[in-house]
Amino acid sequence: MKPVVSDFDPADSLDSEEMIAEYLSQVLADGDAEELLSALGHIAKARGMARIAKESGLGGESLYKVFAPGAKPRLETVLKVLRALGVRLHAVPG
Repeated sequence: MKPVVSDFDPADSLDSEEMIAEYLSQVLADGDAEELLSALGHIAKARGMARIAKESGLGGESLYKVFAPGAKPRLETVLKVLRALGVRLHAVPG
């Protein structure tokens, strides 16, 4: 009998501001743009896609497209989503 393996959804683990901040910090440290978009999608899902779509001024379908693999959203769109998520990015000297 094969063991049952379910898909892991990071959004299920993003249940606090601290978890979200740590997750996003790790992704940003890696410096991969596609991974960042994917992480923002997981965070938006954890917070509620409909709410984030409304608060960002994007349509629900547009929001899903922003986070689709291979998407190349405009920086303005990413910033709208970040604001809607309540996420602030800070630059620090490297």
